[in-house]
Amino acid sequence: VDRGFPRSPRGAVKLARALVAFVAFLCFVASHAHSAYTALAAMETAITALFFLVYLLRLDKRMRWLFWPLADVFNSVIAALFLLVVSLFAIIIRTNNGTLAGGVFGLILLVLCVVDAVLVFQKISLDGPRNRDTAAK
Repeated sequence: VDRGFPRSPRGAVKLARALVAFVAFLCFVASHAHSAYTALAAMETAITALFFLVYLLRLDKRMRWLFWPLADVFNSVIAALFLLVVSLFAIIIRTNNGTLAGGVFGLILLVLCVVDAVLVFQKISLDGPRNRDTAAK
């Protein structure tokens, strides 16, 4: 277990992403919003929690068949695109206050996804070996 990961900037952003996605999910469920809104928030909560666990338990070092940071960046970018569309629709349509709140939390989640993508992309080194202990060039 990597005890320092939750206190690192990447870990804190991942944890914040999971919590904000869960709050958006609760807002959409409580407001009886369209199922697409609820599904996106639930999937984002689950996927972010999964990436958090992968890095927390250092499974990215054991399962080397996938370049985890690049998969994480793709996840963040795709999630940001979907969140942009769904959150704007939720805010524009705003059938009730719960849908509006879920849309606002979705936009906050969008910003967290972009920050997470930037933080992870800065760690990717395509020139050298794929380990964390390598000094930056």
